[in-house]
Amino acid sequence: MQQQEFDALVPSHGLSRRGFTRTALGAGFAAAALPVVGQTVIKTDAAGLVVGEVDIPVGDFKMPAYRAAPAGRVNAPVVLVISEIFGVHEHIADIARRFAKEGYFAIAPELFARQGDPQSYGEIARLMSEIIAKVPDAQVMGDMDACVAWAAAQGADARRVGVTGFCWGGRMTWLYAAHNPTLKAGVAWYGRLVGPTNALTPRNPVDLAGDLKAPVLGLYGGQDTGIPLDTVERKKTALAAGSAAARRSQFHVYPDAPHAFHADYRPSYRREAATDGWRRCLDWFRANGL
Repeated sequence: MQQQEFDALVPSHGLSRRGFTRTALGAGFAAAALPVVGQTVIKTDAAGLVVGEVDIPVGDFKMPAYRAAPAGRVNAPVVLVISEIFGVHEHIADIARRFAKEGYFAIAPELFARQGDPQSYGEIARLMSEIIAKVPDAQVMGDMDACVAWAAAQGADARRVGVTGFCWGGRMTWLYAAHNPTLKAGVAWYGRLVGPTNALTPRNPVDLAGDLKAPVLGLYGGQDTGIPLDTVERKKTALAAGSAAARRSQFHVYPDAPHAFHADYRPSYRREAATDGWRRCLDWFRANGL
């Protein structure tokens, strides 16, 4: 599955690394994900929102995150937005703003911050070995818990929390749904379901069906060569024999869509599947109390 996350992006419209290197969290794109497909990048404005970079305390560590929330609204439900391996770049921040426009208190945490800055890496192999491979699943779960606690302190409703993530973040969505007993729902976009394990990543989503505490909607591409459909079927089988929340979980597969079909800045973007997936994501959250 990882190879799909690493596909090189084809040049388009003259957009260069120099023009898109990040200057702040949620701005620009990771060097390893450039150049971008300029015509398809969706821009969501911040009118009526409170947006920007914040620091979230996790013990003695201050974790950077991008926050987008409706201005002046208290008790907004919380949505955690979990990035791909490229960190919290412009696309992820835009997704947070899209959720905020729907009335959610959205937080996109930079979950790689202790290990380094994924935005600065131009080589996928180095990014993987020097940052991504060193991020423990347990650390991510704790960081996401800290995001929920911080949101509650800002006036958001921590009794109504959802999580969604893309590729690497899709896998984390499944894991967090097995971790947080108060989570309402998750939406996993093409997250890996099986794979090798080690001390830092000891279990795969397919192993966690019995522990799932919130229902998850899986949105996957039928042409995703990194996530074969037989692994989706394995997950479905596990869910059917899992917890009550697992049995309520669902998949929707877009037959003609590749990996990263929601990433509007990449050649993999498929507008029809992405638009339908976004609608299903919102409907799923609302149907599950968010």
